[in-house]
Amino acid sequence: MNEFPFADDLGPSRVVHLYEPSIGLRAAVVVDNVAAGPSIGGVRMARDVSTEECFRLARAMTLKNAAAELPHGGGKAVIFADPAMAETDKERAIRAFASLIQELDDYIPGPDMGTNETCMAWIRDETGRAVGLPRELGGIPLDTIGATGFGLAVAIDVAEGYCAIRAAGARVAVQGFGAVGMHVARRLSQRGAVVVAVADSAGTLLDANGLDVETLIALKRDGHKVVDASFGEKRGRDAVIEADCDILVPAARPDVITESNASRVKARLIAQGANIPATDAAEVLLHERGILCLPDFIVNAGGVICASVEYHGGSEAAALALIEERVARNTQDVLEFARKQDVTPRAAARALVDARVSRLMSYRRRH
Repeated sequence: MNEFPFADDLGPSRVVHLYEPSIGLRAAVVVDNVAAGPSIGGVRMARDVSTEECFRLARAMTLKNAAAELPHGGGKAVIFADPAMAETDKERAIRAFASLIQELDDYIPGPDMGTNETCMAWIRDETGRAVGLPRELGGIPLDTIGATGFGLAVAIDVAEGYCAIRAAGARVAVQGFGAVGMHVARRLSQRGAVVVAVADSAGTLLDANGLDVETLIALKRDGHKVVDASFGEKRGRDAVIEADCDILVPAARPDVITESNASRVKARLIAQGANIPATDAAEVLLHERGILCLPDFIVNAGGVICASVEYHGGSEAAALALIEERVARNTQDVLEFARKQDVTPRAAARALVDARVSRLMSYRRRH
């Protein structure tokens, strides 16, 4: 049996399992491909993560970094733990993880689900390297400025030329109302969209007339769930996938859109805020229904572009300008290629990005 069924000529470069028995820490790091330079990828903390998920996410980072033409390869780390643990326990776990990756100098950690800029400060204190740092440490806190959400809004604007959906007046549903989801909801509402559904791990909140995005953001930042709001209709967390909307933004975990629920998606445009939020089979079904899916590694690259700019000493203004330039251009290239070749946007994106990665690998020493 192939232990890594997704492995191919691109990678992974290495897979490392980590364990610190004194505190029961279990973690894994996948360095997928370093043809362009040291890998950048987030540190995800959750109780139900897996090495396979880490592997798939690292590949998504390889594609994302190549698409954005960054001098970095793709990597990812997962920590098998509850991100809601006490702050002192979390710091102990993060610092233990950091000490274990000290020698993995081809992996640069960044924030992801379950970790934040404070966690990155702890990691940098132990290892000397991390991105997504607090401003006080010279970082560009990508979750604070909403780098990924900004890029998604840019991509949706570009997609207007390829579908009948316009941000102004569009009904929007956001699955995963966290660091990415909150910011894209805010960006789109500022463009005149109406946010009709949001969801987090506790459930879905809906209102066909529109939800108060700023109130929900404040609620979440106070540690509450969206279903704790005093307004809106409450349903199960998966109900957001079937919400009556024009634009759906899946911005949480992988594989939330599958063959089993793709037929119930009502949106006409899907902007993938999370990495691998839909299975390949589901994307084919959605394409056959005329639903435009904007591929994750093309349109949600805002965070890693920001991280790369920070790592190389750039400013917040430079990061936002580069996000707008790269995400807009790549979205345009992918959708134009897909239309001309009559293929799915993902197939078009892979064709363009695989060619870039292959060129990068051709420059490396062959053993």
